[in-house]
Amino acid sequence: MKTIQFREAICEAMSEEMRRDESIYLMGEEVAEYNGAYKASKGMLDEFGAKRVIDTPIAELGFAGIAIGSTMTGNRPIVEYMTFNFSLVGIDQIINNAAKIRQMSGGQFKCPIVFRGPTASAGQLAATHSQAFENWFANTPGLKVVVPSNPYDAKGLLKSAIRDDDPVIFMESEQMYGDKGEVPEGEYTIPLGVAEIKREGTDVTIVSFGKIIKEAYKAAEELEKDGISCEIIDLRTVRPLDKKTVLESVKKTNRLVVLEEAWPFGNVSTELTYIVQSEAFDYLDAPVVKINTADTPAPYSPVLLAEWLPNHESVIKAVKKVMYKK
Repeated sequence: MKTIQFREAICEAMSEEMRRDESIYLMGEEVAEYNGAYKASKGMLDEFGAKRVIDTPIAELGFAGIAIGSTMTGNRPIVEYMTFNFSLVGIDQIINNAAKIRQMSGGQFKCPIVFRGPTASAGQLAATHSQAFENWFANTPGLKVVVPSNPYDAKGLLKSAIRDDDPVIFMESEQMYGDKGEVPEGEYTIPLGVAEIKREGTDVTIVSFGKIIKEAYKAAEELEKDGISCEIIDLRTVRPLDKKTVLESVKKTNRLVVLEEAWPFGNVSTELTYIVQSEAFDYLDAPVVKINTADTPAPYSPVLLAEWLPNHESVIKAVKKVMYKK
């Protein structure tokens, strides 16, 4: 094993796949000459050249459409958005073209494309640069949605996403690019749609994904001091959703808390709550509790932002609620 940063894991995954398959190319703002806005494509222009690592204008609708169209002629593009907030400019291409090409062509065309970049908040970036759109994309049939939380998962999942014959939304975080973790020296992939139990426990199941899962780890450490054993599941992929792993855990612990950085109305945690009450109701010893952001645009003020975001104290409070403890 070796220890690398999250950004290096992303770069390694893309580079390894591009060496393996010449139909793969990277396109986006500042991915080439600048080595990526977050240095996640460092050195790739030098290795693969300007025909396969392509700087674009600030025109998300345009380059998303070019990339999607190129899949119909045998290419497998990776599109980097500087942030998924900017994907809204090109969302018509993602929802109405990428997600629907296979069905609307009667299976004559597939659309092997990865849209990747950071999601959710990253400090004082204010309302229009702090939004989480995982559930928006996950709501769309035809798209797969991946949200890794560490370098190991990021590399293995991104390699699988690039090899997938359907469009994949691969969502990262500005605040994770510097995170370090161990990854194998050799080749490995992680299948899409498979969650992982990151911490074994017996009293309560906590489900999360992406960078916010760090707050669940902090909470579990504190709760352990009070004799409460938390099982933590990292979904890793939110579409397809690995409900089997969640249901098996809930049947063991009999309690569920879902932590998600998203607005509270109609999100991934809402769907999980429905699935568990529908398929494991008799196993529940308490109502499911979901933890989300406040139901407002993200504030710029650091004081208000701290109140807006869920944190480990929010998780501790939720766990004690389902445990009927004060």
